[in-house]
Formats: sequence, C-alpha cells, structure tokens
Amino acid sequence: MQEKNRNSSHRPDALPIYMQISELVIRDIAAGRLVDGQKLPPEREFAKAHGTTVRTLRKALLELEKKGLLERRQGSGNYVRAGGEVESVYSMFRLELAEGGGGLPTADILAADYVPKDPRQPAYGTSDHGTRFRRLRYLDDVVIAVEEIWLDGGAGQVPREMVQDSLYLTYKRALQLWITRAEDRVGIGQVPDWAPEAFPLKPGTTTAYIERLSWAQGSEAVEFSRTWYDTQKALYVQRLI
Repeated sequence: MQEKNRNSSHRPDALPIYMQISELVIRDIAAGRLVDGQKLPPEREFAKAHGTTVRTLRKALLELEKKGLLERRQGSGNYVRAGGEVESVYSMFRLELAEGGGGLPTADILAADYVPKDPRQPAYGTSDHGTRFRRLRYLDDVVIAVEEIWLDGGAGQVPREMVQDSLYLTYKRALQLWITRAEDRVGIGQVPDWAPEAFPLKPGTTTAYIERLSWAQGSEAVEFSRTWYDTQKALYVQRLI
C-alpha cells in the first residue's frame, strides 16, 4: 500500500485515526488493490506510512479482524481476507480515485444551515425544512467533488460540533438514525455557483452529477443529496457481488 497523507487526521471533525486506517483498507480491498491472501506490510512500517503509532495501527487491525477481513498469524504477519460486502462507515460511498484504489474520503464543511427545503427537490421526509450541508469532498487529500446534502427536519437537527467526515456515522451518533438504503441517479449537471475556488471546475461547468435519496428505519426517505464530481480525479463505481 502506498503511503498516505494524513494531514486531514488532525481536523477536529475527522474520524479517529484507527478508523480512518481500517476504512481505507476496506476500500482498497473493495477496489481490488488488496487481494485475498495478500500480506500487509510489517506493523511498524505500516504504522509509519500512516503517520501513527503501532498501538493505534493494532486497533485498526483489530477492527478489520472483527469484520472478517484480516487474518493475524502469530510470527508471520497480517493477511487480507477478501470476501463479500462488509459493513463500513463508507459502504455507500461510490466515488473512487480515477487512478485506481478506493481512497480515504474526507470533507471540508462549507456550510451547515437549517433552512426551508428547495421546492425543486423530490419529495422526502415530513418537514418543509431541513439541515443543508455543503461540503468539499476529498479522496486521499485530492479534491474530487462538491456536495449538497439535505437531512429532513423531521429526522432532527445535528449539533455542528458532532458533525464528522461521515454524515451517516454522525446521524447514528447524534440522532440514532441509521441510513439503511439509498437510490442513486447518475447523469450530468452544472457545478453550482457556491462551489469554492479549491474545486478545480468552475461554477457553471458541465460535469458528472449524482442525485441520491436515502432511507433510514422508516418508509419515508429522510435525506436528499446532490454531488458534482471531477471525472479527471474520480469515478462512480458500483460493484455487483
């Protein structure tokens, strides 16, 4: 595995480092960069590559072992056990680096506001208001997309200090809300006028576009999102298992 830039680990809203490492390994397995039976680097080398301690790395490896994705052989090392779909923080995140590999998703929150819903959106939820998150999305610290995510007001409001890189994990912790399924519609759209300068595509540029409706425990969709992504940097990937 190549060495990763871990600068995003120091942001207060970033996932814990051990969770970042385990999620990155899961995505690399899903992308085929790590294959069944492959031996991982020695723990000290692996920890150094991720800018962390062996103790933190072992916590990540334990998470992978619990998920059935790792076999730890005493005196030999750690080996990948690739199988079917595995639950993870980013199991529904479908963008991957165009150059290959899943990449670790992170995000900068540009805005988080409780506002009236946009009437042009499809019907979802029970309220006419929602929390609107606007984010700049990265994979391995490479800017790949801008996102606008709306959580229905009827599902509750998330305190800003509890928002993390993974909104689905945030919903679980803050609202006891589990996103269980989603429907994506992929097409083309124009980059919105609020996109920051850090996003390489200028507002109004036509690019790849994803609309998603997401459901939790109930029958009503609770979230609507829109993503505009740079096809030079990322691809939408859906695997059939």
